[in-house]
Amino acid sequence: MVNPDTSALNLSRAIHLKQVSCQEVMQSTLERIARLNPQSNAIVSLQEPELLMAQARERDAQLARGESMGWMHGMPQAIKDLAHAQGLRTTLGSPLMKDFVSSEDGLMVQRIKAAGAIVIGKTNTPEFGLGSHTFNEVFGPTRNAWDPSKTAGGSSGGAAVALAQRLLPVADGSDFMGSLRNPAGWNHVFGLRPSQGRVPMSPAQDVFIAQLATEGPMARHVADLALLLSTQAGTHPSSPLSLTGDPAVFAGSLDSDPKGKRVGWLGNLQGYLPMEEGVLDVCESALNSFSGMGCAVDEAVLGMPPEQIWQAWLVWRQALVGPRIAPFLINPANRAHIKAEALWEHDQSLHLTGAQLMAASASRTRFYLSMLAMFEKFDVLAIPVAQVWPFDASLRWPQSIAGQSMDTYHRWMEVVIYATFAGLPSISVPAGFGANGLPMGLALIGKPQGDLALLKLAHAYEMASQEMIARRPPGI
Repeated sequence: MVNPDTSALNLSRAIHLKQVSCQEVMQSTLERIARLNPQSNAIVSLQEPELLMAQARERDAQLARGESMGWMHGMPQAIKDLAHAQGLRTTLGSPLMKDFVSSEDGLMVQRIKAAGAIVIGKTNTPEFGLGSHTFNEVFGPTRNAWDPSKTAGGSSGGAAVALAQRLLPVADGSDFMGSLRNPAGWNHVFGLRPSQGRVPMSPAQDVFIAQLATEGPMARHVADLALLLSTQAGTHPSSPLSLTGDPAVFAGSLDSDPKGKRVGWLGNLQGYLPMEEGVLDVCESALNSFSGMGCAVDEAVLGMPPEQIWQAWLVWRQALVGPRIAPFLINPANRAHIKAEALWEHDQSLHLTGAQLMAASASRTRFYLSMLAMFEKFDVLAIPVAQVWPFDASLRWPQSIAGQSMDTYHRWMEVVIYATFAGLPSISVPAGFGANGLPMGLALIGKPQGDLALLKLAHAYEMASQEMIARRPPGI
């Protein structure tokens, strides 16, 4: 019998102690997917059960011979549908890519497979990964694990829902504008955006400038998340700016004493960020757990006007996203099959100049230096992971927040850009639930390359908030 609530770490131990077979794990996983996935639509491109069971039998045979591939030996894993997995469709959520089958694994998938995982399919993502709402014309929308009428968030929405519904023990995702953090917060799981360069991405169109997007881990427990990071991380020649250092440190103990840690509460940036009613209340309630652990929680103020940060962000995002869309527009007829938000990013990028990008880079540098100054006062910064509650899944994006109109399709997620733009690690931890019964996340932002310290603080928070974090979605 496989308990779906079992942590990935304990599942790995059970498999290696032969308390449960890889075949039993796979069978249980496929049964849960058959029962729950039709409503949530979290996992797509699921492989044939016979093929998956055959792989599970081979993993059991390896263990019988005393051979283990690693901590993920025999564990089912679905890959976000932006990453390449050999023999599976990589659609990017685009109808233009709906029949494309990857001929090789991306670097992250290579590492996950080398650790023993069995890739069962993909997790759903919005078209080209754009927008924090997982829907596309290939597979349709992914629905929130707590309320199927609401969005799952995005772009790692399928991964977050699969975790919340216990369809996967851990999940991978990627993050440009909160894509590992927003869906984690909205589905009551953990999602980590690693430090810039911590998880090398390959293949990649550019490896020198395009550093705002990163792959990373999601999990229901911080220790599981850290284990997956230890598999994903590590320098690689194909990524010349990837960080050195032994990723095995993330597989060690996360126990620590948080007493005396200084937490800077950014809130809504002194009223700059509009937020729906209740978001700040839930996040501030979560901060009480840090105070209860002996942390010092104080108000923090950004050292640079946030509107300047946003304007520099727009330039960088358009400069990086536009060229990703451009190849699909070589054929002008494809324009009718690309969503409006992606076309907007591309069209805006056509007007950018090198001088504008360098000016935006200088602004980014000033912002980074201002963040360094803040970390002289604080060990970690805290901010809501979203400005709104999960909204109706039939909407494309929120047009306004608290009466304030949003001037772009992603302005409603402005709250997540600060960790990304500074290249800092950030983890979304479950903050609690609103009066509407929906979950919200609190984002913790760590010091430069401070992934391990951030994970240790998040682990301490998890231990102090176990009753709240243990809540399960309806029907699970």
